[in-house]
Amino acid sequence: MVVFTVWFVFLLHLTYTEFCYGKQGKESMQPGCKLEGLHPLLIVTYKNITISVDKITVPHAERIIVRCRELGRYKLIGDPLLHCRNGVWNGTLPSCIPTTAISNYTEDVPPTILFGLPAGSASIEPSGALSVFPGSILHLECLFSRKLGNPEWTWTSTFRQHLTGWAIAASERDTKYRLSIYYAKTQDSGVYTCSTPRGLTNSIRVHVVDVHCPTLAPPQPPLIGKTEGARMGQSAHFECPPGYRLEGVPSMTCQYNGKWSAEVPQCEAIICPPIEPTNPKLQLLEHNSSFGGRVSFTCMWGSRLSGSQSIQCDGDGVWSDTVPKCIEITCPPPVVPRSGRIIEHVNTSSKKKGKSRNKVGSLVRFACLPGHQLLGEASIICTENGTWSHQPPVCDVRCQYPGDPPHGQIAPLKFWYKPGDNIQVTCSPGYVTPLEPVKKPTCRENGMWSAPPPPCRSYKDV
Repeated sequence: MVVFTVWFVFLLHLTYTEFCYGKQGKESMQPGCKLEGLHPLLIVTYKNITISVDKITVPHAERIIVRCRELGRYKLIGDPLLHCRNGVWNGTLPSCIPTTAISNYTEDVPPTILFGLPAGSASIEPSGALSVFPGSILHLECLFSRKLGNPEWTWTSTFRQHLTGWAIAASERDTKYRLSIYYAKTQDSGVYTCSTPRGLTNSIRVHVVDVHCPTLAPPQPPLIGKTEGARMGQSAHFECPPGYRLEGVPSMTCQYNGKWSAEVPQCEAIICPPIEPTNPKLQLLEHNSSFGGRVSFTCMWGSRLSGSQSIQCDGDGVWSDTVPKCIEITCPPPVVPRSGRIIEHVNTSSKKKGKSRNKVGSLVRFACLPGHQLLGEASIICTENGTWSHQPPVCDVRCQYPGDPPHGQIAPLKFWYKPGDNIQVTCSPGYVTPLEPVKKPTCRENGMWSAPPPPCRSYKDV
């Protein structure tokens, strides 16, 4: 509406310029006419352009046509044709007052007049007159409460009489007093007035005229069109197949002046905006921006998608979802085992908010304190699912293999011994352990042996 208003003001300026500077180049100083505070239901037609405005200014000697928006539901008070003369309108400024259909059928307002066309076609002129195509059947409905009395139809045409009376249908017979014009002829043109028992009136001008619009050419694919015909009041309807957007109006009507109400629309292929990833780690596996097409995404190694893996171009030319993001995959900080420590931590990403983040491929190596055995994996790696390749190891208390004494062997032979395990020494031939009773070395809870393995001595030394 803003664009149209600007264009309309520009049109008025051009018209005023044309008038002020004639063929002889002499400037005319006659002022234009202003019309302000127009009723919101008024429609103004100027230079064959119909608009809805609340303020208008036209040059000297120009004319405008004014009518109420809803034909028959509001009654026009004032002159429908205004002529500007030296800054003054030569008619009564118009306004619209409600009728019975608006006031709940009270008897202190003019009656509403509606029209129906069981057969034929019609169009509303800028003046508010109803142009009817010859041969049409026209019903004029005077809306009035039947319990308040009978209204009366009169008309200016003297060509013939018309049937009047209350409608027959149960839902209409108490409110619609009808006048029927069958197979309308040019001679039926005139003003048709409905008067209430109190003398309040409302009128509608009927103009029976044979008007045709130019025949429309068959629509060019992909546009799909269905035309009722090219005579006044008939319409043409258009649509586009899936994958196309209708540019223009979906329907247009043959008007009273023999012109179509709009231009034939066109079908424009629906294309969604191109996808241009701003994240260098985001990759497009598929990119089809036409209607129904999809865009599939993936992230480079070490990152994961946050959002939809694929989006589709919908019928409104908008993608079904937003472009996803690539978020760096990280693993939680490794858990240091009790009585253990980390001896190597490599391939860690940059710090964020003072905390190191372990990206994919980060390596952690563990070791246990003396007197402990490492159970599990000594090395773990951050994987692409954001978890470590293995659980952190456990450091259990153990006694290490103390080593065989000279000329002897420890039994049982193990690399690690649990707390409470005992060992004994078996000496080689010719060697014996001390003769006095010796307690077997025992693995303690602190991972230390209670005593060293007993030595093996030669028989000769015993």
